[in-house]
Amino acid sequence: MTDQDAPVSHGRSNAEQMAAPAYRLAALDQDFMLGDSMRGVRFQLEYAKAEEHLRAWGVRSTIVVFGSARFGENGDGRHGHWYEQARLFGRIASERGGALCDAGGVRDNVIATGGGPGVMEAANRGAIEAGALSIGFNITLPHEQEPNPWTTPDLTFRFHYFAMRKMHLAMRANALVVFPGGFGTLDEMFELLTLRQTGKAPPIPIVLFDEAYWRAVIGFDTLVEHGTISPKDLELFRFADDAEAVWAALLDGGVRPHHDIAQP
Repeated sequence: MTDQDAPVSHGRSNAEQMAAPAYRLAALDQDFMLGDSMRGVRFQLEYAKAEEHLRAWGVRSTIVVFGSARFGENGDGRHGHWYEQARLFGRIASERGGALCDAGGVRDNVIATGGGPGVMEAANRGAIEAGALSIGFNITLPHEQEPNPWTTPDLTFRFHYFAMRKMHLAMRANALVVFPGGFGTLDEMFELLTLRQTGKAPPIPIVLFDEAYWRAVIGFDTLVEHGTISPKDLELFRFADDAEAVWAALLDGGVRPHHDIAQP
């Protein structure tokens, strides 16, 4: 609207008032919505949006898979093997865990990852290849992360806040499977281990894939030796070296196959 077009009262235009940031609808004012005072509201929005989509698709529980974004299908050394085993596990868990079954409008043990490449892509890929849903909880990074192409589009989320992303990864998890990875994988793994150690999360099974890798990276026995964790804390997780062994460990840890899952 120009000065010429604006309503005039006593010869004075209101164009300046109409154009002022204060006059914008609050929900449509990006400067306001992205300001410091609205951080709590943005946090709530990131919770509510993902929650609404997950409920609409009937996702009652998930199996979360962590691991490096740097492994390719034809990667060097053990990279290709880890990718293929994550892919195979995504398929096994989806076929046997209930993700394929719309049991009265709910699905259980749906594969959920951080949504990126590498191990995350592999697990999501296995789920999609099984014909199941596949969830990606992506995060905005300085070097923009793009979602891998193996997540269900309507269950492909993007978060600004790591804390809210971690909350969504944890809150529906029936199990956690951790493939080899770096700082991000370690951060997410220890977050869940801490929640389990302190009783802030239910007693879900946690499986670390490739025992040799994890024992080389983390001196679990050294932590016990120096008294920084108790010997009993080592019971919070177990190891497995192939996809079938991971699934067996999850069953032993309490994950229920789809034919044992109670209807809502």
